[in-house]
Amino acid sequence: MPPMKSEKYQVPSEYPPHELGEIVRLGRAIVEQTNVHPLSKEYVGNSLTCSSCHLKAGTDPRAATFLGIATAYPAWSPREKRVITLEDRVLNCFMRSQNGIRPPLGSKVSTAITAYITWLSSGNAIRMNHEKPLGPNHVRPLKIRTELANAKRGATLFSNQCADCHGSEGTGSEAGPPVWGENSYNTGAGMSHNDKLAAWLKVAMPPDETNLSEQDALDIAAYVNSHDRPEFVLEEHLPETKQLGVYRW
Repeated sequence: MPPMKSEKYQVPSEYPPHELGEIVRLGRAIVEQTNVHPLSKEYVGNSLTCSSCHLKAGTDPRAATFLGIATAYPAWSPREKRVITLEDRVLNCFMRSQNGIRPPLGSKVSTAITAYITWLSSGNAIRMNHEKPLGPNHVRPLKIRTELANAKRGATLFSNQCADCHGSEGTGSEAGPPVWGENSYNTGAGMSHNDKLAAWLKVAMPPDETNLSEQDALDIAAYVNSHDRPEFVLEEHLPETKQLGVYRW
C-alpha cells in the first residue's frame, strides 16, 4: 500500500480549537507518558510507552509513524481475522506491546489517543486497507531472509551499540526502555517477531543516527528476542465484562 505521490504526511501546524484540541493534546501526553500518566498507567503492565516504538510521539516519519495512519482504517486484520477500527488497534497495543489490560472502548484514554493519531492524518485522503491494518508510511519489511539471523553476532552488536541506552541486561535506563524481561513487550507483540523488530531497528535505531545494515538489524533482533519475556494469554489482558465499553468518562 504505497503512499500517493501527491500526499504530504506531516504534523498539522495547529491543534483543533476548543475541547477537541484539548483532547488531542491529552492524547499526545498519554502517548509520551503511557506507563505513568494518571489516565493510562492502570492499563500498562510494563515500563514502555507508546513512544517507545512510535518515536517522537509517532511523528518520526520512518519509525512506526502515526502520520497518515488513520486514513487506513477501518482495516482488515489478519491477526484478528476481522475488520478493526483505529481504536481497536490502539487498545490491542495495551494488551501486547505494553503487556497490560485493554482499556474500555470509548474511555477517555482510548478517545484521546485515537483523536491524537487521527489529527496526525489531517488533510490526507482516506485509503482503507483491505489487506493489513497498516498506514501508508508503515515500516517496510527487510529483504534479508529471517533464517540468516545470527543471535551470537547480535549479542556483540547489542553490547557495542545498544547497551548504553538499554542496559547490558536489557533492563533499560533513563535513555532507553527495557527490551526483554518482565518490563518489556510480551510474546503477542509484533516486535517479538524477528522480522518485524529487525525492520523497525533498521529505520529507528540509534535514534536520529540510524546506521544498521539489514544483517545487523536482524542479528540484534534475534539476540533481543532470544531472551525471556511475558507470555501473551489473551484472556489475561481483557477488561472485566462491565468495562468492555463505556459511555461516560
